[in-house]
Amino acid sequence: MSKAAFRQGGWPGIRARLFHGYFLLSRPMTLGVRAVVHDRNGHKVFLIRHTYVPGWHLPGGGVEKNETVVQALTRELSEEGNFQLLAPPLLRSLHFNRHASPRDHVAVFLVEDFRQHLAKAPDREIADSGFFALDELPEMTTPGTRRRIAETFEGAPVSEYW
Repeated sequence: MSKAAFRQGGWPGIRARLFHGYFLLSRPMTLGVRAVVHDRNGHKVFLIRHTYVPGWHLPGGGVEKNETVVQALTRELSEEGNFQLLAPPLLRSLHFNRHASPRDHVAVFLVEDFRQHLAKAPDREIADSGFFALDELPEMTTPGTRRRIAETFEGAPVSEYW
C-alpha cells in the first residue's frame, strides 16, 4: 500500500500540519506515547481509527507539559479506549518519527493488564476502535502500527525509526 493512502487531505490534513507547526514552534522536541494493548485471552490488539487522519493506529498521543510518559499513556488510553491500567505498562521501544517532524519521538508500551469498563463509542476524535486478531488486522492498518506489532509479537528487529 502506498504512503499516499495514509496522508490526510483537505481541511483535516491542513489542521494536522498546523498543529505540528505549532508544536515545532512551541516545543524544542515533541514526545508521544503509543500502546500495544494486548488481550492475551483472544491474542488480539486494540486499534483506533481517528477522524482526522486515515488508517488504523495504536492508541496514544502527545506527552503534555508536566506529564510523565506513563501519565500521558494512562490519560490517552482512558480517552481513546476507556481503559484503566491495572499494572505498570512495559516500555518496549523508542522511535524517531521523522515523518511527523524532525523533532518527534514516540515511546511504545506493551499493556496487558487493563480493564475496559465500556467499549469506546465514536466521537469527534475517534471514528472507530476495537480489538483485532494479530493475523486479521484491518487492511488500512498503518505501516508503523504493523511494524510495532511485528516487533512486539513476531520477534522482528526493533527499528529506531517509526
